[in-house]
Amino acid sequence: MAQTDHFIASDEIHPIDIVEAVATHHEWDFDRLADNQIAMAVEGQWRSYSLTLAWSPGDEVLRLICTFEMDPPEGRLPAIYETINLANDQVWDGGFTFWVPQRLMVWRYGLVLAGDAIALPEQVDQMIGNALTACERFYPSFQLAGWGDTTPAAALDIALGAAYGRA
Repeated sequence: MAQTDHFIASDEIHPIDIVEAVATHHEWDFDRLADNQIAMAVEGQWRSYSLTLAWSPGDEVLRLICTFEMDPPEGRLPAIYETINLANDQVWDGGFTFWVPQRLMVWRYGLVLAGDAIALPEQVDQMIGNALTACERFYPSFQLAGWGDTTPAAALDIALGAAYGRA
């Protein structure tokens, strides 16, 4: 049993309420679409990102979808797909996919909260931060693969890696 079980009844804390608190803290524009769903817009360096988080009580999963528009030429879709596969090999906490009909690049992640687990604000903040970091990191690679005259492997070489240490 988690220590917080002694202080907070799990049915009193809704995961989307926690997401809303995080969005308010960061001053992000958001809209509570339903009791179990929230959408927000976050400005990045490369794009504006649309995030939707939804609570699925049956699965006990808080789902995050972060999207940005991308409309590569049809002939470059195989290169986009290969770049997505290469990018997904470099991340552990989610993954990219491309929704062709909507022309959207998508980052997906699910936080499992089985057994009445409670999402902490720090977890939700980290989950959203990781999504934005991945999108910002790989956006230039997807652009090069879609519109540049380069291979997916070469396009991925420009992905910004995580910095370690300090200057």
